[in-house]
Amino acid sequence: MDTTTAQYEALALYIGGRFLSARGRPEQEVINPATGEAFAQLPHATREDLDNAVNAASDAFQSWRHTPAIERSALLRRVASLIRERAPQIARNITLDQGKPLAEAILEVQSCAEHAEWHAEECRRIYGRVIPARTPGVQQTVSREPIGVCAAFTPWNFPFNLALRKVVAALGSGCTTVLKGPEDSPSAVVALARIFHDAGLPAGCLNVVWGVPSEVSTHLINAPAVRKISFTGSATVGKQLASMAGAQMKRMTMELGGHSPVLVFDDADVEQAARFLARTKTRNAGQVCMAPSRFFVHEKAYERFVDAFTAEYAPLRVGDGLDPQTQMGPLAHERRIDAMQALVTDARERGASLVCGGSRLDETGYFFPPTILTGVPDDARLMVEEPFGPVVPITTFSSTEDALSRANALPYGLASYVFTNSIATAEYVAGRIEAGMVGINHFGLALPETPLGGVKESGMGSEGGIETFDGYLVTKFVSQASRVP
Repeated sequence: MDTTTAQYEALALYIGGRFLSARGRPEQEVINPATGEAFAQLPHATREDLDNAVNAASDAFQSWRHTPAIERSALLRRVASLIRERAPQIARNITLDQGKPLAEAILEVQSCAEHAEWHAEECRRIYGRVIPARTPGVQQTVSREPIGVCAAFTPWNFPFNLALRKVVAALGSGCTTVLKGPEDSPSAVVALARIFHDAGLPAGCLNVVWGVPSEVSTHLINAPAVRKISFTGSATVGKQLASMAGAQMKRMTMELGGHSPVLVFDDADVEQAARFLARTKTRNAGQVCMAPSRFFVHEKAYERFVDAFTAEYAPLRVGDGLDPQTQMGPLAHERRIDAMQALVTDARERGASLVCGGSRLDETGYFFPPTILTGVPDDARLMVEEPFGPVVPITTFSSTEDALSRANALPYGLASYVFTNSIATAEYVAGRIEAGMVGINHFGLALPETPLGGVKESGMGSEGGIETFDGYLVTKFVSQASRVP
């Protein structure tokens, strides 16, 4: 094996506290997006494996639900410690199978320790309440109880972070989980399972399975023991899963795609905002659900913004994420190259001007350069479809109402960004923009203590913040009289 992959994670299923290798199971190649070459094999779960995972989670729930919160908290703190200890190797493997620069991968993993610690604290604060009764001798209480077995589905762009967030929320609340991570970048999820295993999580509380996504999701959602679905991914797939879950009245948390508008007003620090946004867009080659992706700039500030943004964005060094000189890595899949090219072609055919980039960089890897298009009309595919890549459309607006109308025109509503030095403008726009999250003059989203979620077709429910356990708990009211009237 090549020395660059010699220490890659031993890929496996994790069911009932045991790591299961292929042993006759179907397998899938894992591709390094920087080279386009396969370097590992991922075992897929059989139907029997999926049933065993659900049964293990169901059996474990009977005891885990009654485990004192102080013990669940202590386990999550041990998980946080192991995350920090193992971050370098986990991050290196993320770069191998997902592509992002090593520094970004390390930041992704290390930040998850804080998420584990936040849930360790919050799970000790799942409170009930007493309701004063109308009759003497009656006691009325409300309690929050774990819903049961959860099926979680997580994507490839932040394979460790997005899986960790779901697992700590489920386990912290007293639920158990069957997790299907991303087959394209699986190492992080297997590493996560090893961390929980080594931290002392009881067998069956967390199970990890792999397979053909549509087959696995259908099987898990239809399993009677599964009572909660949590999904992060595209709106198209999210709707399909929501339909299946809704038909069985199963609780859902859906963090779906977005197409985040950026409103830059002429009273903002225009050049500084442009440089900041260029750096933000660089992250994970734009493969971020909350990435700024539709740029509306006031006509008086437009030229200054474009010049400053281009100066920061265009020269970025694109390459293998393991190269310390790389500033932006490859796209995660070869199909994303074709998607980027199609968006650029459509925009140019509709009159947009290409400022930089626009064509594939290297045939041996999935590299696409920082790309800027100006004068992009609102009906261009790039302005309507989430690009999920390093392609940036920039256009102008003339008034606040014009900007809001166009920002709210799409069915998405995940993240949004506003740049202005006017408190009045900031408050006015924040109150009228249709999004679950609004960042004003900075990127302050997705922290452990803040809720992450969208509106409209960008999903339902929130992860993080004090809202983090809401989707995993049911409310029970008990009214008890001391004697029969």
